[in-house]
Amino acid sequence: MGPHMMLPGDGAAVKGAKVQRASLRRVWIFATPYRTDIIVFLTAICVSALLALAPPLLFRAILDRAIPQENRGLITTLAVILVFAAIADAGLAIVQRWLSSRIGEGLIYDLRKQIFEHVQRQSIAFFTRTQTGALISRLNSDVIGAQQAFTSTLSGVISNLLSLILVAITMFTLSWQITLVSLVL
Repeated sequence: MGPHMMLPGDGAAVKGAKVQRASLRRVWIFATPYRTDIIVFLTAICVSALLALAPPLLFRAILDRAIPQENRGLITTLAVILVFAAIADAGLAIVQRWLSSRIGEGLIYDLRKQIFEHVQRQSIAFFTRTQTGALISRLNSDVIGAQQAFTSTLSGVISNLLSLILVAITMFTLSWQITLVSLVL
């Protein structure tokens, strides 16, 4: 739990609020230097979601084809593929974490640098009217919130959505009847 979670919040104050185009433009400007990292990050998420389909399909092949046919070579081959899929998924998880940290820390640096430059241009009257502790707390929580929006939220939403779509497609392909029954339940 980050420090911004300890600040008082009013859910009613943001209920029904919509993201404005100007805000999206500003987000895009901050994300532009990290465009390549974001593309690689999203690609790693997509490949990881595809690799998540491998174990159930490989186990299905082992149980439905290799064992009934007593084909030890096929069992070994499928088991080796299963191990390599797990290793590749673990490697992609490391890449995702590294890129997430790289993007997030870069955003924090850029935001804090811009905020510091903005605060430096404020008049002395601004500092006499504003409580310094509240200002610093607000700045820190806003910056950390922006970082988490790009790293945790972005990866979670895309990963979960892609996994849901891929699993649903796979389930319908394997048995649309069982899929419908499971969705109804």
